[in-house]
Amino acid sequence: MPLSAEQQAEIDELRSMPQQTLRVVSEGMEKHLYNAHPVLDHGFVRVVDYMGDDAAICQAARVSYGRGTKSVQNDEGLIRYLMRHWHSTPFEMCEVKLHVKLPEFVARKWIRHRTANVYEYSARYSILDREFYIPAADDLAAQSVVNNQGRGEALSGEEAERVLRYLRDDAMRCYDHYEEMISDDGQQGLARELARMNLPANIYTQWYWKVDLHNLLHFLRLRADAHAQYEIRVYAEAMCQIAADWVPAAFRAFEDYRMGGATLSSTALDCVRRMLKGEAVTQETSGMSKGEWREFQGVIEE
Repeated sequence: MPLSAEQQAEIDELRSMPQQTLRVVSEGMEKHLYNAHPVLDHGFVRVVDYMGDDAAICQAARVSYGRGTKSVQNDEGLIRYLMRHWHSTPFEMCEVKLHVKLPEFVARKWIRHRTANVYEYSARYSILDREFYIPAADDLAAQSVVNNQGRGEALSGEEAERVLRYLRDDAMRCYDHYEEMISDDGQQGLARELARMNLPANIYTQWYWKVDLHNLLHFLRLRADAHAQYEIRVYAEAMCQIAADWVPAAFRAFEDYRMGGATLSSTALDCVRRMLKGEAVTQETSGMSKGEWREFQGVIEE
């Protein structure tokens, strides 16, 4: 169950007592407050609090730039200008606090984004639940032979069943031993901070993650990308839906310039100019390595 009975009761109580406020409110974000969006088999993402909206981005930019923004006729045009020219500070005026439940191995990858405030559930003081991420059979894949970080062909049949059985059995056995070690049945149990080291990387943890919009969009650009690991990508996709409702103009600009756009090196840009003039440019005449050329072709030939 993604939410515990206690968490659901707290959410229900909070939603039953709406508060009047004078601060900026994003109507799109209000519908996400305290609603848990399911992710994977036991995980979720939910908005705990937020600050700012599209107008807050423009307000900050106009304070900073003053008369320099007079030529921009509307807020969305200004936001697109800011995104197009990589002006990050105005987007930092918006913040969101998320409650996330996620597998431990996903959390270790996620925490590499060091631009947020994080407070994680402590297994030193509390006992972790018996909840583990077990992939769907369709999500099991062999190691890629061309990408050391990626997946290859999907497993099937007896091989997939064997892997799923190992994942379930090993997780349950580790948790059984964890419970046994911390038990004080007849004797003093092992300290929780030591017993937790026996738990597998697919056990679920939880944290509060507070981040500004600029750094959230950077996270989403990397983690919602088709090449990102599936287990973190699905969290990013849920967060994309939230951000699209929270700051619709900013998110449209983000999709256009970051998610759907491409950055070219000066060498690649020179190749584009040569191609537009009718020259048949090859990898050998491009000035790029084989890897750069392959990526360049992926951009211009899609």
